[in-house]
Amino acid sequence: MRKDYYTEERLKEMGLNDRQIKAVMYVKENGRITNKEYQELNNIKKRQTSEDLAVLENKGILEKIGTTGKGTYYILTGIKWAKWLGTSFNILYLY
Repeated sequence: MRKDYYTEERLKEMGLNDRQIKAVMYVKENGRITNKEYQELNNIKKRQTSEDLAVLENKGILEKIGTTGKGTYYILTGIKWAKWLGTSFNILYLY
């Protein structure tokens, strides 16, 4: 099994802010995050949430599932592949 690629230290080196790091840790713990959960986790408005999540998506850390609206959520990149293989969330760090 490979080491956890998304440590707080590595995420800081990637230029993520504290809110984004908190969200990645949340996804590692819970498997996914919604826009609303991100807002509540960081006590910020929807616009800032959308911008932060877009950065995480553009950096290839999170993958958006769904297009828009209430059914949309974000997972760690590679999670669908790992699920297809039948592996657990503990073995998702593919880097």
